[in-house]
Amino acid sequence: MSLDPSRLTPMANAIRALSMDAVQAANSGHPGMPMGMADVAAVLWSEYLKFDPSAPDWADRDRFVLSAGHGSMLIYSLLHLSGYARPTMDDIRNFRQLGSPCAGHPENFLLDGVECTTGPLGQGLAMAVGMAIAERHLNANFGDALVDHRTWVMAGDGCLMEGINHEAIGLAGHLKLGQMIVLWDDNNITIDGAADLSTSEDIPARYRATGWHVVSCDGHDVADIRRAIDEAVADERPSLVACKTIIGKGAPNKQGTSATHGAPLGADEIAAARKELGWDYAPFEVPADILADWHATGERGKKAHAEWRGRLESDADTRANFENWMAGVADLAAPALEGHIAALAAEPKNVASRKASEMALGPLTEKLPQLIGGSADLTGSNNTKTPSTPAFSADDYSGRYLYYGIREFGMAAAMNGMMLHGGIVPYGGTFLIFSDYCRNAIRMSSLQRAGVVYVLTHDSIGLGEDGPTHQPVEQVMSLRLIPNLNVYRPADAIETAECWALALQTPETPSVLALSRQNLAPVRGEGDADWSVSSNRSARGAYRLRAATASRKTILIATGSEVQLAMAVADDLEARGIGADVVSMPCAELFDQQDDAYKADLLPDVSPSEILRVSIEAGVTMGWERYTMAHGLNIGLDRFGASAPAPELFERFGFTVDAIVPQILNKING
Repeated sequence: MSLDPSRLTPMANAIRALSMDAVQAANSGHPGMPMGMADVAAVLWSEYLKFDPSAPDWADRDRFVLSAGHGSMLIYSLLHLSGYARPTMDDIRNFRQLGSPCAGHPENFLLDGVECTTGPLGQGLAMAVGMAIAERHLNANFGDALVDHRTWVMAGDGCLMEGINHEAIGLAGHLKLGQMIVLWDDNNITIDGAADLSTSEDIPARYRATGWHVVSCDGHDVADIRRAIDEAVADERPSLVACKTIIGKGAPNKQGTSATHGAPLGADEIAAARKELGWDYAPFEVPADILADWHATGERGKKAHAEWRGRLESDADTRANFENWMAGVADLAAPALEGHIAALAAEPKNVASRKASEMALGPLTEKLPQLIGGSADLTGSNNTKTPSTPAFSADDYSGRYLYYGIREFGMAAAMNGMMLHGGIVPYGGTFLIFSDYCRNAIRMSSLQRAGVVYVLTHDSIGLGEDGPTHQPVEQVMSLRLIPNLNVYRPADAIETAECWALALQTPETPSVLALSRQNLAPVRGEGDADWSVSSNRSARGAYRLRAATASRKTILIATGSEVQLAMAVADDLEARGIGADVVSMPCAELFDQQDDAYKADLLPDVSPSEILRVSIEAGVTMGWERYTMAHGLNIGLDRFGASAPAPELFERFGFTVDAIVPQILNKING
């Protein structure tokens, strides 16, 4: 039902008032964007957006993404006014203060109704592409009766300038994601000033060129906003609605300038804005009639939710299938791999861990339909496609494999959106070296508690001839710096399968699988024939792969392809009467979570003169000191690689028994 502008305008002014009051109270923030987009938001929320404040996790709700996350007071105002339990008015009064869920930028884990954490410009829109992909895929599996919703995005000039925007809209246009609508806050202002200081780009033309429908409107004219949104809804393509707005609308002396972008308006300008808007109410006060109009915006969604619930409950089998699907795969992944690991134990495989990953994905994708794979144009190298994952395309949304093209950043952000949408568990591949292209999206996976799986292959100088531009050196260790990210570097096929099981068991912790190009000799198999969830040796992050037979003088800690090297080094040392434990550490993060007793058993707290700790990893040595201690020995690569066959590179850079054993002997003998 369309509301008369005489009612929508005061609703929009409530957003303006709360935004300028909260930013002023915090003495920091961005009032301009929420004040400029308040009219568009009021129309969207009251007439188009499908939501139920009493059930914020309803699976078939529309997704609303504030990509311009600096304008966070817009979404905080919308959630409060429309009847969500939080934020309360006290939360808004404490905007940007410790303990308030109204953080400087919206954070999905603090408030229901915030679908994803935004602030790094462009990523909200790119995550929305993933949400739209998830919606179309689930619709293909469950039909319109259970899945039929839109993904709405509010984005600013910055979101559209960022490089990731090119990747995201290219993918969305190619896939014809017509349920996605972007409302562009076209105010021609950036922090530095007028947008034409830095750009003369024809943005609508760029969107049209990528297959989008584009329409424009006066962002302060209710009827024109409706017209443009109606046109976007009717079009089968994804739509960009260019909403021509005035930043800081209502602040008579500062509106239309960058002065309203990222700073409080000041007491005098707020007083003038109140007069300009006819808002004769105290700070943080919203009159009852306006609040009632806002609370009414959720009634349409509550009715739609009740009807949806009726359809879901009308068939017990359909309900069970849908709810089981949406519950995820955390409890299902390890059992799906039991037969596979038993077969590997019976017949160990000398394969690259990227190939071992493909082998594990076979039973996983066969048994877990929630898994959707993909690669950034490296499918044959990442080994991410299986017989159970046909292509997802504009012609077949039931497909389970996305060809992302050369769009690593866009791929990572889209996977975040899929995971946050629910019903999808995405994994995507590229070379480990290109993790730097998508690093901020990986960080956002961790911050948002989105359990995406990154399949990053060609993990060291072992990739060989492509040379130092493609050979990761610092990447594995740098990824270990990101909180709430599990970085797995498995040593053989069994460890790879174990790491896949673990990665899929942590829906709120993303994972990196760092995988080799070169074949890896099996180091596991004995004792693994009866493998089960409880016997996953990689689950503790590190474990004693082989105990010393002679009197223990050293502990060799290795990851990935260097575990087999550590075993060979131990053989040499044992032949000299020097006992050597071999510890495989596929995931340092999980090891750090173990209790002190387990860690002390694996790495006894004794001086290096008693037991020397040695790390062996074909990457930078920085960071290994926490496990080898200050006077331990760290074998690694603190320089860039070179172009040559892998065996020659490992010999050249000292990853051989003959190069390592003398260093250990020198340390032990002082």
